[in-house]
Amino acid sequence: MLIRVLRRFLRPYRRDVVIVVVLQLVQTLAALSLPTLNADIIDNGVVLGDTGYILRIGGVMLGVTAVQVACAIAATYLGARVAMAVGRDLRAAVFDRVQRFSAAEMGRFGAPSLITRSTNDVQQVQMVTVLTFTIMVMAPIMMVGGVFMALQQDVALSGLLLVVVPVLAVVMGLVAAKMGPLFKQMQRRIDRINLVLREQISGVRVVRSFNRQPTERTRFVEANTELMTTALGVGKIFAVVFPAVQLIIGASSVGVIWFGGMRIDAGSMEVGALIAFLNYLMQILMSVLMAVMMFMMVPRAEVSSERIKEVLDVVPQIVVPDSPAALPRAADQAARGLVVELDGATFGYPGAEEPVLRDVHLRLEPGRTTAVIGSTGAGKTSLINLIPRLVDVTAGAVRVAGVDVRDLDPGELRQRIALVPQTAYLFSGTIASTLRHGRPGATDDELWDALDVAQARDFVEALPEGLAASVEQGGRNFSGGQRQRLAIARALLRRADVYLFDDSFSALDFATDARLRAALPTATAGAAVLIVGQRVASIKDADQIVVLDDGQVVGIGTHHELMETSETYNEIVLSQLSAAEAA
Repeated sequence: MLIRVLRRFLRPYRRDVVIVVVLQLVQTLAALSLPTLNADIIDNGVVLGDTGYILRIGGVMLGVTAVQVACAIAATYLGARVAMAVGRDLRAAVFDRVQRFSAAEMGRFGAPSLITRSTNDVQQVQMVTVLTFTIMVMAPIMMVGGVFMALQQDVALSGLLLVVVPVLAVVMGLVAAKMGPLFKQMQRRIDRINLVLREQISGVRVVRSFNRQPTERTRFVEANTELMTTALGVGKIFAVVFPAVQLIIGASSVGVIWFGGMRIDAGSMEVGALIAFLNYLMQILMSVLMAVMMFMMVPRAEVSSERIKEVLDVVPQIVVPDSPAALPRAADQAARGLVVELDGATFGYPGAEEPVLRDVHLRLEPGRTTAVIGSTGAGKTSLINLIPRLVDVTAGAVRVAGVDVRDLDPGELRQRIALVPQTAYLFSGTIASTLRHGRPGATDDELWDALDVAQARDFVEALPEGLAASVEQGGRNFSGGQRQRLAIARALLRRADVYLFDDSFSALDFATDARLRAALPTATAGAAVLIVGQRVASIKDADQIVVLDDGQVVGIGTHHELMETSETYNEIVLSQLSAAEAA
């Protein structure tokens, strides 16, 4: 899997990869030539007392070393640049794919796992790519070249390599076999740490209000201990491997000096050749050691590449059709509006026993306000999510301007819709930048107009910086009601054809709610409006009210009609209002 991922993402950098390989080849050949030149100096210069020969060959060695250093620096620099580019492209590919995920895919992976995959997992692949260019390319060249050069020095002594290299290869294989499962477990446990941390940070108020700090601390300690235990297992293998390799290298050196000394004593070998052979042995063993280090990293990168590939291989449920249909455009802003129809719409989550929505028939018309009310879990939010195609129906159809939303480009569809979600989320920046998510080109006057309608002008004007006031991540520095009003203002700036308010007034006091509802018709004139609400007071004046119960429509009509015909609506109304207020 790692090779597949690298093959795909290294393809744009093939020229640079070839240059790195050539540079590594040149520097390795330069390194392999140095022991032979050193042997020549000893045998033909030092032994014979030829100073000129020593200086001449020494100069050649300096030149070769300069070439080696230059090639090593260039190869490392270029290899690091390619590896960083691969990491950048991987993160961008994961981010782009996640951006196209529907709610089903997001639920399948979960936010903590997706964060780990786009950060830690990408980093593992990136690190192995760097090591490949700096070590892995050089190691086999060094090993093969070292064996060849060692044979040139003394064939008989080279027999030691037949013992040493296989022993190191066995050690390397055992390490790789042990590391794979441990690294896979480590990545899963990093996911778990992320999950616990995100829940504790996001739900810190709940944790404190219910005095659950000891319980949450225990959860974190357990997750942290599991990760530590796995990391210790990896560390123990590292702790054993390196001394073992060093022992093999030391024993090999002793063997070479022992048997080489005997051959020198017998006149079958020169001193310089023994020193050169010892250097080549070190180069061979160091190349094997570098390969061992690489193979320790490769299993973790292999696991990470599998996790990345899982994300990249997902085919999102929400896809752009090959030839998307076009939505009609109004001749002027005053004539805006699209008809939205739900025709037998049924929706169920993958693996669920029962659908969330069943056979829903509903029509939203321009210039009219439709409200949806029902108990918790009735499917109100799921119904809203079907219209901008955040999820797709499992049966039936959703049509906008007579066109099935599955035949439309989701980008164009959502450009015509303004959604205020149930949980008002604000991006970090300023109030102005947050509002301009709705329409990037909006002027300051248009921002103030939207804030007026959303009943948010008063608290924004009270801030010393006004529209330039900072917004923290998620809007944490504002109250729930202030966040909702800013989210509504952001949606109103869209000047959309369809407005969807998903329980967007729940955090507002009754007076603010009433003023906002009174101002909305002017701002949304000509558009189809759908309001999901829990408060009867927020929806009782709608042109039509839809009553949902257990995913089914059990009543449609005005407030007064439903009071006479719908028992479910009666129960909801009378649980919030007195009989006189409900009349």
